[in-house]
Amino acid sequence: MQEVIQQLEALVKEYAEKLSSISEDELVYKPSPLKWSRKEIIGHLVDSAQNNIQRFVRVQYESQPHIVYNQDVWVSVQDYQHYPVKELIQLWKLLNTHLSIILQHIPENMYNRYVNTGKTEDQLHTVHFLAKDYAEHHLHHLKQIFQI
Repeated sequence: MQEVIQQLEALVKEYAEKLSSISEDELVYKPSPLKWSRKEIIGHLVDSAQNNIQRFVRVQYESQPHIVYNQDVWVSVQDYQHYPVKELIQLWKLLNTHLSIILQHIPENMYNRYVNTGKTEDQLHTVHFLAKDYAEHHLHHLKQIFQI
């Protein structure tokens, strides 16, 4: 778990300034009406952090919490395309810093507890898997932002 925490901390440190250097025009550009803009991808990362914070906290006191994340609806409803850039990046940074702190405090005996992340009862994932997957997912989208 320590590797995942270090990876998240490094991502926040490395990308916070880089994200701030992208112009507003570049952030709101949508490659097609059905694709997210860079700004919406950052919003998606904010939403992902919020959902995973719920998962990592609730799994410590609930038996197999069921937390489903409908990413397209979340991004649409929160209208990240028109969210103030500075505040959006600050929110992304703070939520991921907070998530790292939560992960640091999860007792090792909780790493193999399960969270249901799907619409059915059979999409169970361990805390350790979710943490690792979150960091990889995050890196994927951060790289995507700079490749668009």
